[in-house]
Amino acid sequence: MAVGRHLVPSILITLLVIMHTQLWFGRGSLPNVAQLRAELAAQKQRNDQAILANNQLEAEVRDLMEGLEMVEEKARMELGMVKTNEIYVQISR
Repeated sequence: MAVGRHLVPSILITLLVIMHTQLWFGRGSLPNVAQLRAELAAQKQRNDQAILANNQLEAEVRDLMEGLEMVEEKARMELGMVKTNEIYVQISR
C-alpha cells in the first residue's frame, strides 16, 4: 500500500521535471525564443534599411530619366537636335 501512495506523486514530479526541462532547454525554450526574437528584430531593421536604400536609388533613377528627357527636349527646341533616322521639318510663319 505504501508503494501506491508514492507512485502517483513520483510520476507527477517526473512529468513536471520533464516539462520544466523542455521549457528551459528544449527546441521552443525561453532562451531560444528570446534569441529568435532578437534575430527577427535585427532582420527587420536590415530590411527597413534596404527598403530605404532602394527608394533612394529609385528616386535617383527617376530623376536621371526625367533629367535626360528634359535635356533632350531643350536640345530639340533650342538647338534643333535631330536623332538618327529622323526627318526634321521646319515650318516658319
